[in-house]
Amino acid sequence: MTLRILVVGAGVSGLAAARGLRVAGFRPDVVEAMPPDTVPKAGIFLPGNATRALRRLGLDAPLRPLGDLIFRQVFQDARGRNLFEVDVAALWAGVGESRAMSRADLQQVLLTAVGGEVRYDTRVTGLAVENGGAKVDFSDGSVAEYDLVIGADGRRSTVRTAAGLGGPATPTGQIAYRSVVSGGPPLSEWTALLGRRSGFAIVPMGGRRLYCYADETAPGAPYPENPKERMRELFGSFGGPVPAVLEAVETVSVARTDEVVLERWSTGPVLLVGDAAHATAPTLAQGAAMAVEDAVVLAEVLRESPDDIQAALTTYEQRRRPRCRHVRDRTRDRDRTRDVPPALRDPMLRRRGQRIFTEHYRELVAPL
Repeated sequence: MTLRILVVGAGVSGLAAARGLRVAGFRPDVVEAMPPDTVPKAGIFLPGNATRALRRLGLDAPLRPLGDLIFRQVFQDARGRNLFEVDVAALWAGVGESRAMSRADLQQVLLTAVGGEVRYDTRVTGLAVENGGAKVDFSDGSVAEYDLVIGADGRRSTVRTAAGLGGPATPTGQIAYRSVVSGGPPLSEWTALLGRRSGFAIVPMGGRRLYCYADETAPGAPYPENPKERMRELFGSFGGPVPAVLEAVETVSVARTDEVVLERWSTGPVLLVGDAAHATAPTLAQGAAMAVEDAVVLAEVLRESPDDIQAALTTYEQRRRPRCRHVRDRTRDRDRTRDVPPALRDPMLRRRGQRIFTEHYRELVAPL
C-alpha cells in the first residue's frame, strides 16, 4: 500500500518526521507556512538521546563536524560559585554524545536529508476527515486528500486546532531570552548560573560562538519592550562569565514559554508530533530530542502496519506517551527546584544536585 502522507511544518519536528518516513520507504508531502528564507538564529543543545535518534535517521555523519561536544554541565549560584557538576559524557555513555550547535545548521542537515522538497509559504486553511482519510485545503487554493496528516507545526499548531485535538498552549509563567554571542569569553563547558527565580545558561557552540538562554519566572508580567535591556537588568549583578557575555550580546529574542498537554494526540488519520503534541518549557533541553524520537518511532510503527493506520497510531501513542510525560514531569520538577529561594536551594543543590539532576535523565538513557 502506498500511503499518501502530509507533514505540516518544516521545523525540526516536521523535517525529522519526513526524514524518518523516507527512510521507512514513504514519500510524504511537506508544507511550511513560513517563507524559505526564514532562518533560525538561536543555538540548540542536543543531549545524548537526541543524537542517538538522529543517528537512527542516518544523520550522524553530517552532524559530526558541526558545533561543539559538551562533556560537563556546570551549575553555579548567581555569584559564579559552583553548586555541582554533571558528567554528561558518562551519563550518556553508550547512547550518544551531547552537542551544542546552531539551530540553523541542524535545520539545514534535516532539510538536505529530505531532499529540500518543501512547499514553503503554504498554510493549511481547511482540514476535514472524510471516508477514513483527510481532505486538506491549502492557502494557495489547492486541495488534496491524504491517508495520514502529521501536524508538526509547533506549540501554536493550526492542525491541533483544526482537528479538534486541543486549544492554545498553556503559559508556564516563564519569559525566555535567547542570544547567540560572538567574541564573548572563552568557555568550554555548558554553564548555568541560578538566581532568584531566574537562570542564565551559556553553551559553547563552535566557532567561538556562545548560545545564551536566560529566563525568569514572572507570571502575568508585561512583555519586555526592550529584551536586551531587560536581560541586563535581570542578570547584571550575576558573576562568573555572565558580565562578559552581557557585554558581547548584540541582539536578544524573547518569548513566553508554554506547554501542551493533550488527552490524545490523534483523531482518525490526523496525528500531532513534537511540540504540537507535548511541548514543555525548555529546561531539560528535550524539545528537539522528543521531536526526533517521535520521528523514529512513527516511522517504525507505520512500516510495521502500513495497512492499518489506526493500529499504527495507537501503538505510537502507547510507546511515546510515557517518555514524553516523564520529560514534562521532570521539567516541572526542575523548574520548581530552580524557584526555591536561593538560601534554601543552593545548600541543597551542593549536597544533592548531581544526583537529582542526573536522575532526571535516567529513563531517557533507556532505548526508545
